[in-house]
Parts: sequence; C-alpha cells; structure tokens
Amino acid sequence: MKRYMIERDIPGVGEFSLTELCGAARASNQALANIGPSIQWQHSYVAGDKTFCVYLADSEEEIMKHADLSGIPVSKITEVTQIIDPLTANN
Repeated sequence: MKRYMIERDIPGVGEFSLTELCGAARASNQALANIGPSIQWQHSYVAGDKTFCVYLADSEEEIMKHADLSGIPVSKITEVTQIIDPLTANN
C-alpha cells in the first residue's frame, strides 16, 4: 500500500465538538469496513477549516471511494514518498 496525505476543506471543523468529530470518525470507519482491506485510516490532524488525514491505500481511487461512501469531501490527495523525523539525522 502507498501512504497518502488527504487534505479536506471543511468549514468550521476546528470548532467541531467531540460529538461531531466522533460522528465523522464513525462515518469514516463504516466506509472503511465496506471497502475492505485495501485502505486504512491512520490518523488525522484538525487545523482551522481543514483536516489533514493520513491513509494507507492501494490507490487514489480507493480514497475517492471512501470519500463518496463516508460523505467526507476530499480537496487534495498527495502521495507521501518519504518520512523524515529527528532520527533521520542519525543515518
């Protein structure tokens, strides 16, 4: 599977209550269960009017299928080709 960063423009998402965020997570999990093992949600960051979600998926098409089933829009899909962190400096 490839790793993707999914950018979503969702007005007001930074002000969503925990209940609203739980509802979005439930919708995502239900869509993932319907699609099967070709896509996995790792985690998301909520910032202002956007979310940045990290997914593992076989293809961008799987991500779009998830968006259609969950009702959570996708603004941009970017494949993550490398990950660096403080430990990268030790290589």
